[in-house]
Order: sequence, then C-alpha cells, then structure tokens
Amino acid sequence: MDGGTGLAKEATLAKLSKQAEGLTGAPLLEFARETFGDRLAVVSSFAAESAVLLHLVARVDPGIPVIFLETGKHFPETLMYRDRLVGRLRLSDVRSVRPQPAEVEESDPDGRLWASSTDMCCHLRKVLPLERALTGFDAWVTGRKRFQGGTRKKLGGIERDGGRFKINPLAAWSKDEIDAAFAESGLPRHPLVAEGYPSIGCLPCTRRPAEGEDERAGRWAGQTKTECGIHKVWWAQSGDGSSI
Repeated sequence: MDGGTGLAKEATLAKLSKQAEGLTGAPLLEFARETFGDRLAVVSSFAAESAVLLHLVARVDPGIPVIFLETGKHFPETLMYRDRLVGRLRLSDVRSVRPQPAEVEESDPDGRLWASSTDMCCHLRKVLPLERALTGFDAWVTGRKRFQGGTRKKLGGIERDGGRFKINPLAAWSKDEIDAAFAESGLPRHPLVAEGYPSIGCLPCTRRPAEGEDERAGRWAGQTKTECGIHKVWWAQSGDGSSI
C-alpha cells in the first residue's frame, strides 16, 4: 500500500482510522495484515508484556516479520525470554537487529555511551537499526498501551509515523485485560516481572520503580526522557513528546 506523502498520508490515515473504528486486539491486527500485506512488520522488545501482542501475532499469522532490537545491552533474562517465546508461539520470522559495528566503534568504543548520553546511545542502538530494518515496510505494529502513561496516554489504534503507519492493537487495553490475557493463554511472564520490574529496557537504564511510581518510572530514572526514541525523534526526548 502506498499512501504517498504529506497531505496524502494524512488522508490515508483518516481513511484507515475510519475503516478500523472500534477495532482492537486481534481484529485490528487482522485489519492491518489485510491492508498492508507483506509490508507489515511487528516491533517487539520481548519485555514485560510483549507476550500478549506476540500471542495475537501467532494467532493472526506467525509468519509476520517480528523485529527485535538487539542493542547488546539487554538483561540476559530478556534474551532467554525471547527465545522461549519464539519457540512457544512458533514465530517463524523473528529478526534480531543489531547496530552497525562501524557505527558502534566510532560512537561508543568503550560501550559506555549510555552513561554520558542516553539519547545518543538509544539513537545508535535502536533508532538507526530500526530505520534500516523497516526499509520496505509501510506499517509496523507496537505493543504500547495508554495505561503506561506519559506520552502514551492518548495513543490511537492507528498513527502516522513519518512515512509509515503505526498500528497499536493494545492501545485501549487496560492492565486488567493484559493480566487476563496472560492467565487465559498460559503465557509465561518475563522472569524480571516477579523481581519487581514492570517495564524492562536495557540493563544500564532500567531499575525497579519505587512503590507508588508509574510503571515506567524505572526507565531512565532521574531524567525527563520517557521513550527510547523509536516513537519520537531522539533529540526531542526532553521536549513536548511530539511524534516523528
């Protein structure tokens, strides 16, 4: 599907949103698959609640490409969980995408860029690799939910993201609905959830939230940064949260 650029993209978004009105979960994912065909990908962090979205993917079409950003900074538990879910759900096209070695050598030779600039580290290890991985795709699916707070509170089911569209099948789901999906499907939880991590990113930039804090408060704690950059431009992390 080619929605063009500029106003044409906006018109296409309005049309898609109207066609998908009221759809959520698997029906919205099915709509996206029918609409974009082989030019649809899923982006998953294989983190705390990722199994719910991936379970929907397995039901709709386990051959939909799933992109995992292998930053080189993940918790070992995340990598083990990824492999467990892939086998459990029989996902047949999971792509672990790494940053370019030459770019890492130039910008982060000692592997500690996160300590001086989390924005640049995320840009190097997530934003650039994802942009390359999405070449050839018109739309991508995320597992973001409104209840996660921050810039996610007003998520729509379908968004425009630069030259592509972004599909959010779980946007309107509540925390209780996510928990129910785990219980009904028997899906395993990420092992760090039981240790008090409701939101899991890279190891150096993730801590347990304190009691009463937002579930994403443990991500880049002490900073105004709330997203890694793949959902908004990396240089605007401390700005108004505008989308790409």
